Amino acid sequence: MSLLADNLISPVVLCFALGIVARALKSDLTVPEPVYQGLSIYLLLAIGLKGGAALATTPAAEMLVPGLLTLALGVITPVIAFFLMRRFGKLGIEDAAAVAAHYGSVSVVTYLAAVEAVHRAAMPGEAYLPALVAVLEVPGIIVALLFASGASTSPAGWKKALHEVATGKSIVLLGGGLLIGALCGPAKLADVQPFFATAFKGALCIFMIELGLAAGRRLRDAGRAGARLLVLGCLIPVINGSLGVLGATLAGMSPGGAAVLGAMAGSASYIAAPAAVRVALPRANPAFYLTLALGITFPFNLAIGIPLYQKLATHLASWL
Repeated sequence: MSLLADNLISPVVLCFALGIVARALKSDLTVPEPVYQGLSIYLLLAIGLKGGAALATTPAAEMLVPGLLTLALGVITPVIAFFLMRRFGKLGIEDAAAVAAHYGSVSVVTYLAAVEAVHRAAMPGEAYLPALVAVLEVPGIIVALLFASGASTSPAGWKKALHEVATGKSIVLLGGGLLIGALCGPAKLADVQPFFATAFKGALCIFMIELGLAAGRRLRDAGRAGARLLVLGCLIPVINGSLGVLGATLAGMSPGGAAVLGAMAGSASYIAAPAAVRVALPRANPAFYLTLALGITFPFNLAIGIPLYQKLATHLASWL
């Protein structure tokens, strides 16, 4: 319980809660769209630069197994989500595939919250974890689109959707940041370190207020989604996250790294995946995939999922 309380009483989570409360109170609080977009650019580039700097000093052999594991998770997690949404959620093929795309990709903010949580618990993870975020971003979306290929995804839709994913800001900024960081190394990044490191958590808090406001808008939809989808929105992250923690532990990652990778595997994207789904599966209902990703799974991971992955990672490390 102390781990759960510690995770809930943190600036990042409380700023998210502030956004939800403000929405419930019908406050006029808003984060202007240009500010929100600027913060998202800042956060994604900062993650990429940090990961790239770590790659510059990390032997390739050390990243090989975790990288392959992350790719495997990108294939397995959307399969699990698609099956559960079809079998128990009673969704059609397009809607189930759209949901699977979100669960197969990764929520960057969930990753950041997990990194903050393991840092507070004095169990920090591997420095190359930001690189794994970029690895996990795309495969799940492609797998999910394969499920829907027999339904309505035309070749033109496929091409456009993949272009949306590959050229979307999350991939460009994460990938570009990784490349810049790897080429420059920690020494050459020292000049920009104050901007991208010192101000990072403050920027994240403002970003979380906006996400809280957005989630607050979706909570009403969550109530209409039905009990089955509400349950699946909490069950899928536990299944996928537990697989991530187990795989990371078997791959030799630290408990902190295993917990963060578990949070990544158990998260649902709301940046890259919606852009691809909107193009490839235009008839899929956003009330399902956006409500599940942002209104149910994201708050669940912040409140319960991340502490659960931390506990599981700690126990597995002592057992295996």
